[in-house]
Amino acid sequence: MRRFLIGVLFLLTSCTSPETPTSPLRASLPDLGPAPELTNESWLNVDAPLRLANLRGKVVAIDMWTFG
Repeated sequence: MRRFLIGVLFLLTSCTSPETPTSPLRASLPDLGPAPELTNESWLNVDAPLRLANLRGKVVAIDMWTFG
């Protein structure tokens, strides 16, 4: 068991390169202001149109697609 742990430790330390940064890279994205209001005329799986004010504070995933 001890040989196994030493082997795993060796593999983990040998897989890192000196060029690897110690902190993750962060993208620098511009602030484009507030999101525009959703103005769709047809919605799926909802009774009323969605509005950004009603979604505030919630996690929202938007999947946009079209028939083409």
